[in-house]
Amino acid sequence: MLAFLGFLTIFALLFVILGRKMSALVALIAIPVLTALIGGFGAEIGTYITNGIKAIAPIAGMLVFAILFFGVLTDAGMLDPIVNRILKIVGNHPARITLGTAVLAAIVHLDGSGAVTFLVVVPAMLPLYIKLKMDKRILACVVAMSAGVANALPWGGPTLRASAALHLPMSELYLPMVPVQIAGMLFVFGCAWMMGVREQRRLGLTGAMLASAGSGSGAPDYHVQEIDEAQLKLRRPGRFIPNVLLVIVVLGTMISNVLDPVACFMFGTVLALLINYPDVAEQRNRVDAHAKAALMMASILFAAGVFTGIMKGTGMLTAMAQLLAASIPASLASHLPFVTGLVSMPLSLIFDPDSFYFGVLPVLAEAGTALGVPPVQLAQAALMGQMTTGFPVSPLTPATFLLVGLVGIDLGEHQRFTIPYLFATTVFMTCVAALIGLFPF
Repeated sequence: MLAFLGFLTIFALLFVILGRKMSALVALIAIPVLTALIGGFGAEIGTYITNGIKAIAPIAGMLVFAILFFGVLTDAGMLDPIVNRILKIVGNHPARITLGTAVLAAIVHLDGSGAVTFLVVVPAMLPLYIKLKMDKRILACVVAMSAGVANALPWGGPTLRASAALHLPMSELYLPMVPVQIAGMLFVFGCAWMMGVREQRRLGLTGAMLASAGSGSGAPDYHVQEIDEAQLKLRRPGRFIPNVLLVIVVLGTMISNVLDPVACFMFGTVLALLINYPDVAEQRNRVDAHAKAALMMASILFAAGVFTGIMKGTGMLTAMAQLLAASIPASLASHLPFVTGLVSMPLSLIFDPDSFYFGVLPVLAEAGTALGVPPVQLAQAALMGQMTTGFPVSPLTPATFLLVGLVGIDLGEHQRFTIPYLFATTVFMTCVAALIGLFPF
């Protein structure tokens, strides 16, 4: 009975979210409460919800302050010199342009937002692609690859969801993945350079032609990002070095596990506001500017706490896992993380992040536990592609439509061109993870 109720809950959750019948926030709360009532757990629902929210609170706190921290620094213009320097270096050399696109997207995606990355990188780089008649699909592909790998950062949506869904400490989940993410980013840079070289040959541009084009005495042969008047008022160009040092200290402290991530971003947000906007009214305005994004994501995480609290407290999750584990041969159990990693990117085309990480992953993890597979391995395997490399081509994420709209291509041609590269990135990272012992082949 419990397993049946559990699967009913999962399928109902997937149906209403993927079918856009309910928002994720409503579905994550309403559906498990309803099935718990059906199962006769009405008196205990409050306790289950409280326990679930307590487990989620540190992760939600980290997310809120990470959004505020990077939002304030972006408002202050910390990225402006980096963007303009990259634009100047790449000049009119196609291979440099594609590699610069990948590097810029990786840097901008430090804030964890795909939309922000696309809004900063595409307008900055698109004029170069148009000027040289480069294939715009390459721009969309390179930005997607770089942002996809970077989306596995600790404050990225998929990593936060995986940590919240399985109640895993961020240090245990993310730190072992650092070498894999670095390898994935190097793979992206290599692919970007290769695409640029291939495009250079297609355009018939020789080294001599590129050198002569860049030696003219006219206007600079590179594009400078445009900043409107409202943004200019917020810029603090004189605080670039303190802001960069602040990012290094905050991220270094978090990665070294000296302080909990939520404390790192709390202190970082306070210092970012004091350094850049010492006036109280300015501080309030900067917090207000980013409060909507922070509240939206935090509310989703707390709703997920309700979902996981009820699923665990009622025993539905355990019953489903036992049923699933009994159907998997013990000899194949050790391969579960590796297989999950390989299929994680295509799963982004089927499951949105909430339905996968809060609906599917907990069942996989519980089944894996029954078979002797640590839950952290399945969470790490999922992060090889599920809404990391997969998010910029998924029709289930609004950022995908923003990317193709900014570049000026349709979704179909973007997916046909980019999916093979994103899938190759996932396969590469999954193999690297297996080679370094993150999980077995």
